[in-house]
Amino acid sequence: MRNRYLLAGDIVVVALAAWAAFAFRFGWLFREERQEFIPFLVCAVVIKILVFLIFGLYTRYWRYAGFWDLVAVVLANSAASVVLTAVMVGGRLAGWFPELARSVLPLDWLLALAMTAGLRASLRAVAEQTSKRSGPVAGRHRRVLIVGAGDAGALAAKEMEKNPQLGLDAVGFLDDDPGKVHKRIYGLRVLGSVASMGRVVETCRVHEVFIAIPTADGPTVRAIVEKCQELGVPSRVMPGLYELLDGHARISRLRNVDIEDLLRRAQVTAESSGADYLTGARVVVTGAGGSIGAELCRQVAQAAPSALVLVGHGENSIFDIAGELSRRFPRIAVRAVIADVRDRERLQRVFRATEPTVVFHAAAHKHVPLMEDNAAEAVTNNVLGTRNVVEAALAVGVERLVMVSTDKAAAPSNMMGASKRVAEAVVRAAAAKHGKAYVVVRFGNVLGSRGSVVPIFKAQIEAGGPVTVTHPEVRRYFMTIPEAVHLILQAGGLGRSGELFVLEMGEPVRLRDMAGDMIRLSGFDPLQIPIVYTGLRPGEKLDEILWEKGATVESTARGDIRRVTEPHLIDATRLEELVVKLADAAVRDDSERIARLIREYIPSATVEARPRAGLPGVVVPLARAPHAG
Repeated sequence: MRNRYLLAGDIVVVALAAWAAFAFRFGWLFREERQEFIPFLVCAVVIKILVFLIFGLYTRYWRYAGFWDLVAVVLANSAASVVLTAVMVGGRLAGWFPELARSVLPLDWLLALAMTAGLRASLRAVAEQTSKRSGPVAGRHRRVLIVGAGDAGALAAKEMEKNPQLGLDAVGFLDDDPGKVHKRIYGLRVLGSVASMGRVVETCRVHEVFIAIPTADGPTVRAIVEKCQELGVPSRVMPGLYELLDGHARISRLRNVDIEDLLRRAQVTAESSGADYLTGARVVVTGAGGSIGAELCRQVAQAAPSALVLVGHGENSIFDIAGELSRRFPRIAVRAVIADVRDRERLQRVFRATEPTVVFHAAAHKHVPLMEDNAAEAVTNNVLGTRNVVEAALAVGVERLVMVSTDKAAAPSNMMGASKRVAEAVVRAAAAKHGKAYVVVRFGNVLGSRGSVVPIFKAQIEAGGPVTVTHPEVRRYFMTIPEAVHLILQAGGLGRSGELFVLEMGEPVRLRDMAGDMIRLSGFDPLQIPIVYTGLRPGEKLDEILWEKGATVESTARGDIRRVTEPHLIDATRLEELVVKLADAAVRDDSERIARLIREYIPSATVEARPRAGLPGVVVPLARAPHAG
C-alpha cells in the first residue's frame, strides 16, 4: 500500500478512535450531551496526522515493519495525545465548550495506538500472505534442517518463512546448547544436539542441511559437513544470509576461511617466546618485505631489540612493514634499507653501518615454476645472495645467523630447491669454519604467503571455479606464517654452529583435500565448484620430504623442532668450486650447465634443465667477476 493510502486510513482510524473513546465513556448515544466531541474529533484528526508526518510514519516501508517501527508508532501516538490534551484543556479554559471529560483522553490514546499499529500490522500480514501464494507449487519445497539455533539460524528460519518463493521449508534446528533443546524459535523446535543429526534427518525427511554457525572453527564445520556426507544429504555453510537462501552466494559474502582451519592439525603454540637472545640486540632481516620476512620483523620487534634493520629489494613492501613497525613499536630504532642481496659491496656497507649482532636471512626466490624457467636467477639470488649475506655478517663479527630454507632443498628435483640446498651448504660451511652460531631452518609450504595455494584457491572460488590442482595425490607440508616464524626464532636460540633444524609440521596434506576444505568452508558444495587436475609441473614431486635418506634426526629442548644431520654434505673445497662454477654459468645464462653442476656435486639432486622456448630468462648481471669468497 502506498503511504498516501495509509494516511487516508489513519484519518479514518483516528476519527474512529475518537468516537469510540466517547462511546465507551458515555454510551452510544452521547452526541447530544457532549458538545466538546466535534472540536475533539477535528483536533484529534488534524493534530495526530501532523505529528505522524513529523515522526516520519509515512516514510517507512511497513511490509518489513519491525520492533523499532512499533516504537515509532507508540512515540508518535503519545506525542500527539500530549499535544491534543494541551489543546483541549486550553480550549476548555478559553470557554470554547462548556465542559471536558478528561477520562476520554487516555481512552483515545489507547484506542488510536491500537488501531494505527493494527493497520500497519495488517499490511505486513497481507504482504506475507501474498508472498506465500507466489511461492513454488506445493510439494516442490525442500525440507531444510538448520544447524545452529543462534542469531544466524533464527534469521535464516525467518527468511525462509517470509520468502516461500525460495522453495525452502525449515523443519527445525539442531544446537549443542542444552538450554535451547526442545525450545521453539519462530515456531520451530530445537530438535536436539548436533550428535542427533542422523535420527533427525531420517524422521523429518530432511532434504538439505544449512550450517548457520558463522563463528564456528574449521574442524567443527568440517565434522558437520562430513556427517552430512555420510547421511547422503547436501549441506551448505552459511556465508551471507540472503545469498545463501536463494543458492546464489556472491563473492563479497564468502565465508571468511581462517588459515588455521586448513591445517588439519592443531596449530603450534608456544609456552614462551624463546627469543630472549633478541632483547637489546641489533637485528638485520633480509627479505623483510616478504610474507615470512615481514612476520619475522613483527615477532623480532616484540622481543625488544635495540635496533631493527629491514633489508629488501621491493620498496613498496619495505615501506609498508617499516611504517607498521614504527607505529606499533615507536621505541625501537627501525631502519629501512633498499638493497639487493646480490650486491656484495652494498650489503657490506649496510652491515658495517649497522653492526648487527643477529641476522635472519629470508631473502630468496621461492616460486618453483618461475625458477625452472629462470635457473640463473635462482643461482644469483639464492646462492650468491646467501654467500654475500654470510660474508657481510662474518666481516662485522655477527655471532648468530639464521637462514630460512625449504623442504624442497631435500633431494632437490627443481632449480629452486637445488639453489636453496647449495645456500644451506654455504651457511653451514661458514659456521664450521669460523665457529659461529650460523644455522639453517627448513620447513614446508606456508599457508597464506604470497603465491601459496590459499590465495590462488580463494581467487578461483570467487570466480566460480574451477579450482586447479596439479595431481589428485600431490601432498605438501604446511604451516601458518606466525607459527613458522615463531619456530624460526626458537631455532635461532637453539643453534650452536652449522646445524640444520626442521620444524614439526604434522602429516602432509593432500592438495585436493585442502581445495575441498576451502570450497566447503567458503560456503559452497564441491559439486558447485569443480576441482580440475592439470598435471605436475616441471620439477614438482608428488610428495616432499623434510630430510634425505640416511639422515639422523634428534629431538631438541623445543619439541616442535628437530635437529637433522644429513649424509653426503659437500666439503668446503668442493663447495667453493661449485659456487664459482654456478656463478659463471649464471652469468652466461647456461641453465643446462647449472643443472649438470648441481647433479655432479649433490648426489641426491635430480634437477633437469628445462628446454628454452627461445626467450631467455631475466638475469641480473653480476657487477663484477664472481667472488670466490
